[in-house]
Formats: sequence, C-alpha cells, structure tokens
Amino acid sequence: MDPDFWIFAAVGFAAQLVDGCLGMAYGVVSTTTLLALGVPPSNASASVHAAKVFTGAASAVSHILHRNVDWKLLIYLSIAGVIGGVLGTFVLTGVDGNAIKPWVIGWLTLMGLVILWRAWKGTRPRVSPWTHPAPVGLFGGFFDAVGGGGWGPVVTSTLIGSGTNARHAVGTTNTAEFFVAVAISAAFLGALVTGRWQEAEGLKDHVWAVVGLIAGGVAAAPLAGWMTKVIPARLLTWVVGILVVVLAAWQAIQHFKLF
Repeated sequence: MDPDFWIFAAVGFAAQLVDGCLGMAYGVVSTTTLLALGVPPSNASASVHAAKVFTGAASAVSHILHRNVDWKLLIYLSIAGVIGGVLGTFVLTGVDGNAIKPWVIGWLTLMGLVILWRAWKGTRPRVSPWTHPAPVGLFGGFFDAVGGGGWGPVVTSTLIGSGTNARHAVGTTNTAEFFVAVAISAAFLGALVTGRWQEAEGLKDHVWAVVGLIAGGVAAAPLAGWMTKVIPARLLTWVVGILVVVLAAWQAIQHFKLF
C-alpha cells in the first residue's frame, strides 16, 4: 500500500476530529497539506471534496444520532450551500482564487473576534436566530469550493457569532456540508467532462491521498459527534473563536508572505 495512504489517513483523522467537533477545519487542514506537496489549488479542492462526500456522510449520521441538528436551519444552509458551491467551482476552474482570498481572511478575522466577544460576555445562545440563513450558506459554499475549505469557518463562525447555540451550529453545519460536498464534486466532474478544467490530468497522482483522507475522516466522525454533544457550549464557543482567528492569521501570513 502506498505510504501516502497512511500519512493522509492520519491527516484525515485529525482534521475530521477537529471539524466534527468544532464545525470547521477539515477542508483547510487537508487542502493546506496537499498544497504543501505541490498539488494545484483546483486539484487539491477537488480531492478534498471527493473525500468530504464520505466523511461528511459519516459526520452527518453521527450528529443526527446525537441530536445536534436544527432541521429548519439545515434545509436553508444545504440549498444555498449547493448553489454557492457550484458557482465557486465554476470560478476556481477558470479564475485564480487567490484574488478572493484576502476578503475571506478579513471575514474570518471579524467573525472570530465576534465569537470571542460573545464567549467572554457569556451571551445566552438561541437555537435558530437566523430567519433567512441562505446568504450564509451561499457565501460558505462559494468560498469552500474556491479555497478547498471554508464552509465550516464561514458558516459555523457566522452562526455562532449571531447567537446560535454552538452545539446546533456545529452539528447542522457539518450535516449540510455533505450535500455541499456532493454538489461541488459533481461540478468538478462536469468541468472535467466539458474540458473547462485544464489541470485535471494530475488527479490520478493523488488517489491514495484521497483514499487516506476518507479512511481517517470516517474513522474520526463518530467520536467527533459525541464530543460536540458533551462539551459545554461556552467552552466550545471559546475554542471555535480561537480556531477561527488562528486560521485567519495563518492564511494571512501565507497569502501576504509576511514571514
């Protein structure tokens, strides 16, 4: 068996454990690892979303069983996320996604600070404060496709920042991510068939990496769903806020080459 399988199985396990527990980071961690190995951005995003179809299904089942899902919110996020994801795939396969990245970094930083402020103030959460959460899903799906990861940081951080109960924000975001991943993977396949995606030939070189991400992520999903259920909401809010700020800072350092 290819050594890449075991390396990416470990990466997938750790990334899904964080993602399933906090509602973010699987795509960011996995995509960053692939990019560090020289994989083109479009190929990295396609590989990660192919893995997300399987890890997302396992994570969704876990969160549903642990009653971490707000069903009304799920419908809005899923439909809007699918639309945004398809649009993002269209952009990524034809335009340089780095042009959009500074805006994503700024948004994540703002949301992270809002979440930390709410955790510090101990603001009492509500179950579903979003009357029309569709715009959140639309932007989350778009940035997720373009950046290879971004659904969790954008959607989870925005929901918690607005006052959604952290447990339901994480569980619903993770469950909706399955539908978004399926749509984005289908859109990449469509771009491949139509010839729009010029860098797709290199995908076959990363098969074992994708299989490893799937195996590790699926193994971690049940544990992550349980952790979301038992971790206190305020502690979870603190952890999510810190993670968002750290991810935004790391992306800023990489994008602007600060060091």
